[in-house]
Amino acid sequence: MAIDSPSWLKSSVIYEVFVRNYGNAGTFNDIYNDIERIKALGADILWFMPFYPIGKVGRKGTHGSPYSIKDYEEISKEIGSKRDFKRLIDKAHDNGLKIMIDIVFNHTSIDSKLVETHPEWFMKDENGKLTRKVEDWMDVYDLDYEHEDLWDYLIKVLDEWVDLGVDGFRCDVASLVPLEFWKKARERLNQRKEIIWLAETLDPKFIHDFRTKGYNVHSDSEVYQAFDLTYDYDGFYNLKSYFSGEKDLNYYFDHVFLQDTIFPKNSIKMRFLENHDNPRIASVLEGKDKIKNWTVLYNILPGASLIYAGQELMMEKLPNLFEKDPIKWNQGDYEFLSFFKKIVNMTKEIKSTCDHFSIRDLSKGIIMIKWNGEEDEYTTILNLEDRYGEIPVDFTLYGTDLITNEIVSIQNYFVIRKLPIIIKTR
Repeated sequence: MAIDSPSWLKSSVIYEVFVRNYGNAGTFNDIYNDIERIKALGADILWFMPFYPIGKVGRKGTHGSPYSIKDYEEISKEIGSKRDFKRLIDKAHDNGLKIMIDIVFNHTSIDSKLVETHPEWFMKDENGKLTRKVEDWMDVYDLDYEHEDLWDYLIKVLDEWVDLGVDGFRCDVASLVPLEFWKKARERLNQRKEIIWLAETLDPKFIHDFRTKGYNVHSDSEVYQAFDLTYDYDGFYNLKSYFSGEKDLNYYFDHVFLQDTIFPKNSIKMRFLENHDNPRIASVLEGKDKIKNWTVLYNILPGASLIYAGQELMMEKLPNLFEKDPIKWNQGDYEFLSFFKKIVNMTKEIKSTCDHFSIRDLSKGIIMIKWNGEEDEYTTILNLEDRYGEIPVDFTLYGTDLITNEIVSIQNYFVIRKLPIIIKTR
């Protein structure tokens, strides 16, 4: 984490919204009317995916990718106005929510305002034509940070959004943008107020492939010089190998341990099971009990937690980024919502009062996690593979399960439960 990162972020909860597909209207009003519910879920930060005008040239799908931005300083008319957004910001602030917006400074749309006014600010191929680093991103051109006046312009853009009331920035593919730019932007803006900086860092394969091509791609360890939080894509890379059946659980948990040693002390990962770029977890795992156990796991691991709108209702369908594809809120699982809300708020409290984390496997798929603080201690037992039966243990545990309020007594043997257990042991 950066040297001046706020400590409260270590247990923060981020709620991600895509305005176009949040509700049937696809406007800021959909979120404005839902602020109290989002706050009650345990959210601290409300993250808005890009809501800027989208380029038309090379557009993907009918409505286009929100990450193909035509103008960094404006809001798409279909979504609302700056006045509407300011009204929403004020209500969020009144309810104790911080506002974070998506910043996409690696590239713009092919027909962006900057392509028209400053074509010299863009990456060019050997023939002098505007181009990009990622070939599949056919609807964008990449910016070239060799131009200092580009830096000044982009920092001015950030200043304007802070003027409106924005509290933080989720920075798209931040690892592809020069670290010195991010450090300069942070230094400039944090003189004004506490700004939250979240970097979308990249998985190991992406970093390796792009460095092989000769590009300067920053690792998470480097990015922490300028950012408060980074994506857990380095861990999620291992987790996907487990979900696909290629690796076992320890492949992921070994990396969680490694993160504690290779990244700066007190650095913060943003944990997630899903986001707008990855499948809904309810479409990956089978059975509500298993999803409940994994929900506890990702929330109780060290770091911030991400909720992608609809995850709290165990939605299976991932909204299409390029089309109008609103979440079907009336089709959600509201029993799961009650459980989800309880877990998010409970684990947030645990992480905010404890500072030492440990994890061990009791048997295949059965994991025990402990959090210790000066006064408090919590023990969590998770059944991540929907197992059953009885296993020998080398500890004694007695207390009330904070999830169900049932008494739990474990000595010599543990009869595996389908649902997770969280006990305050001190």
